[in-house]
Amino acid sequence: MSAPSYPRKPVPGDRIAVISPSSGLPGILPLPYELGLARLREEFTLEPVEYPATRKMGSTPRERADDIHAAFADPTVKAVMASIGGDDQLTVLPLLDRELIRSHPKPFFGFSDNTCLLLFLRNLGIVAYHGACVMTELGRPYALHPMTAASIRAALFSSGPYEIRPAERFRDTDRDWADPATFDSAPDTRDGGGWIWHRPDRVAEGRAWGGNLEVLSWLLMADREVATAQDAAEGGVLFLETSEEMPPAQEVFRMLRGLGERGLLARFSAMMMGRPKAWSFDRPNDPEDRLRYAEEQREAVLRALKTYAPDMMAVFDVDLGHTDPQVVIPYGGLVRIDGPERRITLTY
Repeated sequence: MSAPSYPRKPVPGDRIAVISPSSGLPGILPLPYELGLARLREEFTLEPVEYPATRKMGSTPRERADDIHAAFADPTVKAVMASIGGDDQLTVLPLLDRELIRSHPKPFFGFSDNTCLLLFLRNLGIVAYHGACVMTELGRPYALHPMTAASIRAALFSSGPYEIRPAERFRDTDRDWADPATFDSAPDTRDGGGWIWHRPDRVAEGRAWGGNLEVLSWLLMADREVATAQDAAEGGVLFLETSEEMPPAQEVFRMLRGLGERGLLARFSAMMMGRPKAWSFDRPNDPEDRLRYAEEQREAVLRALKTYAPDMMAVFDVDLGHTDPQVVIPYGGLVRIDGPERRITLTY
């Protein structure tokens, strides 16, 4: 399998497609969505273009596939960004026209359930970007986080190495998106604590593969877009993260065990594990419970590595996925992890 290539980047003033490949939440929660659109225009000087299903809850897989096709085929649109995630993008994948999208490569941004489309694009030979949904990152209450904004800007407009650093502070609770008061004050944050390293005795460089662990497990169960996983894993960098559904540590181990039994884990040269989301409206954990959840998840990951990839280097609590701030990971792009120097460099 040939290495994915980076599609041409937009420039300020270009049009960017905003689509909802999973959930049409912009239709019922307009405040963070409209704020995200405004920031695309004002802070990134890009002009958002919406599609029929962008604000439509309950849209069919065919309607969402049609929007994806329209966004990639339109020569005036220079990048594509998801509004938010969801839980059924798996059903859209069989409807996509591979040759149409392969013939019109563009940078695509999204995470969570958008792991489906990210992996689809990687299999077409297109580097995509894990992170930066309109509602969650661009629509962040009060202000864009500077670390998030810098990563999005670099991924959107620049090419080349981009070194990331641990966030000094992070947010792990949410507020009601339907309440205008949510957007009037800065979110509460906690001390970041830095990255946690496992076997940092080497330098690893490879192309990124992974995404949201729950969504990857669905793709593996449905046998969609994973036929090339063995080749992609060889020497690559695995990056994973979990969602606000907060899978128990035992389930995290079981999902990783599935990757191990397929012979995938041992093929990667290194792993980045995102800071786990440890609070939700359904499970409003106190700080001690959040810390315990993160520790139990890390122990589950280490147990899987001990079983299937005992020599793998790993970095935990990287600011990727369902966390704030968030760095964008180039899916299929180069990642360099320097254990002795404790440095991570992405290639945008």
